[in-house]
Amino acid sequence: MSRRDEAEKREDEESVAALGRPDAFVLHEAIRREGDEELRRHGGALLISAIAAGLTMGFSLIVPGVLKAHLPEAPWSELITSMGYATGFLIVVLGRQQLFTENTLTPILPLLHDRNLTTLWRVLRLWGIVLAGNVAATAMIAAVLVSSDAFEPQVHEAFAKISQHAVAAAFTTTVIKAVFAGWLIALMVWVLPATGAAAPFIIILFTWLVSMCGLSHIVAGSVDTFYLVFSGDLTMADYVWRFFVPTLIGNVFGGTALVAVLNYGQVATEVEEQKANDGEG
Repeated sequence: MSRRDEAEKREDEESVAALGRPDAFVLHEAIRREGDEELRRHGGALLISAIAAGLTMGFSLIVPGVLKAHLPEAPWSELITSMGYATGFLIVVLGRQQLFTENTLTPILPLLHDRNLTTLWRVLRLWGIVLAGNVAATAMIAAVLVSSDAFEPQVHEAFAKISQHAVAAAFTTTVIKAVFAGWLIALMVWVLPATGAAAPFIIILFTWLVSMCGLSHIVAGSVDTFYLVFSGDLTMADYVWRFFVPTLIGNVFGGTALVAVLNYGQVATEVEEQKANDGEG
């Protein structure tokens, strides 16, 4: 990289931090560069981070369960219970842990930029490692919740009631609900570089909407469904076919097609111009 290119890169990075409301191209570049870094991370580091995220997402069942057990039965109580769902996401995103649905946007932008088999392989590798780590960890935390007496019986009852929502819908309906969830989470990732100190509020807002609208999220929902599996209320086949497959399809489509591809379309001309200028340099 030439000195001029390095200077331009520094100017772009400084503009991301300095602008109160960066334009779409600046947001794209900030996320794309983050995606490039993620695609080059060591597989072991990715797996550990993904396991940490899956364990942390247990709080998106624990906190709503505790709230539900102690709030009266009333329409307004569901709004507060749904707010607790944001806890796991807040810790994961601010803690920079690897969450699969974030990665339906971040590494896709480098793929759309480079459009080669090497980047495609790196994306598939990242997805495989992160999804496996997330799901394995959600199974671990769910098993602990089922077997532990750390929570009172009424809290366990609340866990079970909340978890039923993950498998209550038909296959096609779950896909559609998962599309909206993937769309919201990827949009959250897209706008976060522009939010600065308001980032925690943005995370809470978007993830609260996912819960309040009863949408399907592959990682948070895995905690719920594994809780039912280990409680004996569901089989592993139920987990796979009633939750995992339709939710994965919807989350991936919502994140990649509705956010990554469409938002890339906003800046495609500018990206191609930059690539042409880099080639001339």
